[in-house]
Amino acid sequence: MRLAAFSIAVMLASATPARVPLPAPGFHHVHLNSVDPEAAIDFYTRQFPSTVKSSFAGQPALKAGNVWVLFNKVSAAPPTQPQTALWHFGWRVLDVHKTLALFEQRKEVHLVPMFTTDEGGTVFVSSDTWPGYGDTFGRTKAQIADAKAQGMQPTHGAGFGFIEGPDGTLIEFNGNDTVEHLNHVHLFELDPFCARRWYQQHLSGTPTSTAGPTPLTAANCKVPIPERSWVSLEREGMLRQLAGVTFGDIQVIWHVQQHETPLAPSRGHVLDHFALSVADLDAWIAKLHREGVRFLTKPYPLGDTRAVMIEGPSREAIELVESGSR
Repeated sequence: MRLAAFSIAVMLASATPARVPLPAPGFHHVHLNSVDPEAAIDFYTRQFPSTVKSSFAGQPALKAGNVWVLFNKVSAAPPTQPQTALWHFGWRVLDVHKTLALFEQRKEVHLVPMFTTDEGGTVFVSSDTWPGYGDTFGRTKAQIADAKAQGMQPTHGAGFGFIEGPDGTLIEFNGNDTVEHLNHVHLFELDPFCARRWYQQHLSGTPTSTAGPTPLTAANCKVPIPERSWVSLEREGMLRQLAGVTFGDIQVIWHVQQHETPLAPSRGHVLDHFALSVADLDAWIAKLHREGVRFLTKPYPLGDTRAVMIEGPSREAIELVESGSR
């Protein structure tokens, strides 16, 4: 009966003519699969002191400012391969090099090196090699050669680095900032500007920049991919094409997909999904049904509120949580 009532409500909402735009969602949480959520939470509170152990919907959780990191307890190590759209998430820190120095002293922290060229050489913070070219975060082979010819030196200032967290989670730390806070979720997408357009059209995300075609349409959102550049987690370099939106003060950012292998669905992987908060779940369900967005679930209880799961353009799972639970 409840499923039938849900279907009828969706049909009635879809038939309504004039519609007032819904308020944009906020960011609610990142959801991880973990064999030991309690140990994982302890790890995050040690590495990122602005976070606190808490609970959500009766389960152990991490509170990170206005948002959450939630956990599903699983019996076996969650997969990190094949690659899904959900790549990593990250924190702004007060001082990236002071944070690096602390991480280097802690046996439980595994720093992830970044290659500076395809010939080798690594750094743990991006600003410890040549600065990115223009408004990019990297340099191509030709741009590296130009930096060498100019005698260009690293700035050793604000930059970004990576650590491997519990269960194989990739975590970025970046800065420098006045307040430590979880600030982004980073995704892969075959066409980043098409992904940005999808999130603007369906979820009212606010673009992080004016980069890309203007106006952005289905016809022009596929942009040629630039050549590989460094710094990079892969020795072969990284394809860089950046687009993003914000929900509240959290960025959802895309880099172009690095390999031709199709991205796997995110559910069940270590980074399972992320969630947005909405004021009126039924209204959002009706809107997204009208727009042909794929639903992964029917609405379900979540603690003292309700939620539903949809799928993004690269098979990433996105949960919509009715607000009041934040």
